[in-house]
Amino acid sequence: MNAFRESVEAMIPALRRYARALTRDADIADDLVQDTLVRALRSERLFLGGDIRSWLYTILTNLNRNRRRSLARKPQFTEFFDTAADASGTEAEGRDIARALATLPEEQRSVLLLVTLEGLSYREVADIQGAPIGTVMSRLARARAHVKTSIEGQRPALRRVK
Repeated sequence: MNAFRESVEAMIPALRRYARALTRDADIADDLVQDTLVRALRSERLFLGGDIRSWLYTILTNLNRNRRRSLARKPQFTEFFDTAADASGTEAEGRDIARALATLPEEQRSVLLLVTLEGLSYREVADIQGAPIGTVMSRLARARAHVKTSIEGQRPALRRVK
């Protein structure tokens, strides 16, 4: 095994730690590390020397960014089911929420889902969407207002997306 491959192999534990911190999911982290290693080994001729650690971290970070952007473009919806009639809402309210989400413009819907369901910070969402943090905050406010008015039975005013 050559020195390059040995250096890459020595970085695997650090890459796994970093990937798990980024994704907060062990399976996704392992996939990111594997994709990073494949890309690095295939691109060995492109590595011109220097700090292999930062080169590998850059590859991993870019792969994760691409993954997150892909998720932001294709939010996954699940139907809301409420099997117990309690203070948390009814099945009809779940349908109302799903309907309100479906009528949101794509940019607002993805911001709302990434912040409220995925727990991402405004900065992370801004990075994913390639938009300023103020734009993310405004999209989130508009999305929340739209969902609220939809649930309350009012016809929401559709606004142009920033």
